[in-house]
Amino acid sequence: MTTEQTDDEYADLGATTEEAMEIAETSMDRVRSLVPDETLADRIRQKSVHATGDPEFQHLMRFTGEDDDEPVRAGARAVLDEQPIVTDITMVKAGITGRGHDCPVQKAIGNGTELAAETGMTRTAASVLELDSEGVYDGAIAVVGNAPTAALALADCIEDGTRPAAVVATPVGFVKAAESRTRLRETAATHGVPTITNVGRRGGSGLAAGLTNELVHVASDHKAGEIEL
Repeated sequence: MTTEQTDDEYADLGATTEEAMEIAETSMDRVRSLVPDETLADRIRQKSVHATGDPEFQHLMRFTGEDDDEPVRAGARAVLDEQPIVTDITMVKAGITGRGHDCPVQKAIGNGTELAAETGMTRTAASVLELDSEGVYDGAIAVVGNAPTAALALADCIEDGTRPAAVVATPVGFVKAAESRTRLRETAATHGVPTITNVGRRGGSGLAAGLTNELVHVASDHKAGEIEL
């Protein structure tokens, strides 16, 4: 593997020096010894294990679409089409790699301030609804890594006709987190929106960013002629 290839493959890990790239390669090799490496969905399962340090996390991942690979294909195609990547909060946005794609990356939080003040809903929910009213989520990769209320708001948007290209949602916590992902999965499945989510209380911004970065890597591998979508 050349330095340029390694840089591209592990851009989300921040590995650029020889020692750092060796650590990154060894880490991923160990993950692949614990997680199947046969399908596109397996790549997402591998990334979930790498991001959490927990081999069991692979069994918590859920996919909606024609098959488990569908949301990965849809997300990678959106990357190739340079569609927006829209995150719920700043931390997720900060974790999205800047290499290997030309997608504009923006965060929802910071929008919808007046709506939140008027209605009393959370700022993250209001920000999702505000961006949705501007048509931002249609055709985009929608990423929720922190706020269950953002996932619930996104589910409402999909129910009302919004069609993201793909959704990555791993909001974390003890209140509404698992329920929000369940609702998002069910709503997305009903309306044909491909999603990548997980079950249980765990999740978080780092996981969401890592899974989104894997969509970028899949797109890069397709451009290089290494895989078909």
